[in-house]
Amino acid sequence: MILRDAVADDVPGILAIYNEVIATSTAVYIDDPVSLADRQAWFAARQAEAYPVLVASEGDNVLGYASFGTFRGPWPGFRYSVEHSVHIRNDQRGNGLGGRLMEPLIARAEAMGKHIMIGAIDADNAGSIRFHERFGFEISGHMKEVGFKFGRWLDLVWMQRKLS
Repeated sequence: MILRDAVADDVPGILAIYNEVIATSTAVYIDDPVSLADRQAWFAARQAEAYPVLVASEGDNVLGYASFGTFRGPWPGFRYSVEHSVHIRNDQRGNGLGGRLMEPLIARAEAMGKHIMIGAIDADNAGSIRFHERFGFEISGHMKEVGFKFGRWLDLVWMQRKLS
């Protein structure tokens, strides 16, 4: 297994993971799968802003990915804050891969001079909340019933970590 910067050829593997997460969980508040063009545009936007997309791979197979991007749109007051995501292929979860991606992701944010890293997590996702706590994230907000998926209202927890 290799951790590295993603390249354009990794986007279909990233898409497969993302669409599986959409279909089976509340980790992403989207109902329908996204297209390859959507993920290619996302990847191009990350590259244009010099934001990292990291992948864990074996050969040509993407096992997981992590990235961060702009928090709260184009407003310059938020330029030192980033929102991140880490997603692991369903057959690779629970073996520490998320942590192996999170460590260099945090390091990249620090190297870019970012001050705060933020995660938006479904409140029922206790595993993700514990995962983030292990990396020094703290709950900074709990928004009740702001999302809707799978026929039910969802609460969103905001977690943040101060970077060095």
